[in-house]
Amino acid sequence: MKELVENENLKTFLRSPAPGEIARGKVIGKEKSAIFLEISNFGTGVIRGREFSQAKEMLRKLKIGDEISAKVLDADNENGFVELSVSEAREEVAWSDLKEKKDKNEIFEARALKANKGGLITEVEGVQGFLPVSQLSSEHYPKVENGDQSEILKKLQKFIGREFKVKILALDSRQKSLILSEKAAAFEGKQEILKNYNVGDTIEGEITGVTDFGAFIKFPVAPVVKEGEEEISQETLEGLIHISELDWQLIADPEEVVRVGEKVQAKIIEITNGKISLSLKALKKDPWQDLKYKKGDIVEGTVVKFNIFGAFVKIEPKIQALCHVSEFKDEKEMKETLKIGGEYKFQISLIKPQDHKMILKLAKS
Repeated sequence: MKELVENENLKTFLRSPAPGEIARGKVIGKEKSAIFLEISNFGTGVIRGREFSQAKEMLRKLKIGDEISAKVLDADNENGFVELSVSEAREEVAWSDLKEKKDKNEIFEARALKANKGGLITEVEGVQGFLPVSQLSSEHYPKVENGDQSEILKKLQKFIGREFKVKILALDSRQKSLILSEKAAAFEGKQEILKNYNVGDTIEGEITGVTDFGAFIKFPVAPVVKEGEEEISQETLEGLIHISELDWQLIADPEEVVRVGEKVQAKIIEITNGKISLSLKALKKDPWQDLKYKKGDIVEGTVVKFNIFGAFVKIEPKIQALCHVSEFKDEKEMKETLKIGGEYKFQISLIKPQDHKMILKLAKS
């Protein structure tokens, strides 16, 4: 009985591998066009002929004792060896490794191979993936006015050959689909760094991009102090100064206030979901606090802009008020009565300096 059990255990230990199975083996011998592996539970395997040629550059670099994965082609060839293929195993192993990375929420590097208007084609362990523009970190996001597709492509092409730290958003090995995110990877690292910052802090940085909705500013990470020693980091963070936070006056074009490459100080006004919102105007004197006007006063102003609510009127260099459209029969009458650049007399019908709000109506002549 004991002998029967031992024989059954030996059969299990030396079971025949199934074709298509992935096996892990240790290099035990090398020839000019073949390499031999010791495969646990399987015996001895060989990579030879066409299978050797397809992966010869990689195989020739292997040393005795190195371990590699290979796919079983034949469990028992004419010489009694397990016939193996590295090239066929490589893709399956890569997808398996990628699934493990996704399950572990791991951050790893992917190299950009090509660019298109939608993002970057990348390579990870021999597998091609896609890094969409929307999933680039704020540091690498192409800041292009009006979303010009050709300009976006030009900026993306500069990243070809570059390594990006990414996480996996979606993976489907059957469909050969791999979607990556640099933004998610950057967010994870940023969360710890952002603990060193608070709303109200003032930072100094460089304007890296200007768009129609505001300006991006890059600034050095605050030094971390450990055991009495200052640890200097070359890392940077990037935040957004919305157009409404560039100055107290109404801004039509952010480049009226800032330029790319300019060094500025800004105040942190919000930190949400890894995003930093900053303000330039918060560090400037609030012109509304010195206003001497009161309700009923007659003031002169210049019409600077129309919108659906009415006409914006400049009363002082950095003070704008609103003459509401309801003061007229309709929008058409408003635009016939008031002209951009025209100077008119208005009466203040409401003023709230603490809310930066002034409502006007045309003064009776």
